[in-house]
Amino acid sequence: MKWPITWTIASVFVAIPSLVVTGCKDEQPVDIVFPSANVNYGVHVQPLFDQACALSGCHDDGSHESKLVLTSYGGLMNAQLMVVIPGDPQNSTLVQRIEGRLGERMPLYRNPLNDNQTTGIRAWIGEGAKNN
Repeated sequence: MKWPITWTIASVFVAIPSLVVTGCKDEQPVDIVFPSANVNYGVHVQPLFDQACALSGCHDDGSHESKLVLTSYGGLMNAQLMVVIPGDPQNSTLVQRIEGRLGERMPLYRNPLNDNQTTGIRAWIGEGAKNN
C-alpha cells in the first residue's frame, strides 16, 4: 500500500524537527559518579564525555566548529590544543570551560556537569590525567 503524498510530506515535517530536537543541545548527561580518588579515564572520564560532550555537532568525530574531539584519550590530549595540563587542573582549559571561568561554560546550552563530575575531572587531571 502506498502512502498518499500528503502523509509522506507530513511525516517529513515531523521527522526533521525531531532530529533537531535530539541533537547536541538537548541531550543531558547521565549521572556518572566519580570516586574522590583514583579516577579512571576509561571507567569515569570517557563515559562522561561520551554522554555529555562527544555528541553530534559538539565534540564528536564529525563536523563541528571546535577542533576538540572528545571521543578518545588522544583527541582530548591533542598536543596542539593543550586543554589538559596533567597535574594542574586549575590551569587546564578543560576545567576552566566546564566551570565557566573561561569563555562559555561547557557543555554549551545544556545543564552543567554536577559537582561530583567536575570534582572528578579535576581529580583525574590532578592525578596526572592518565590513560587508565
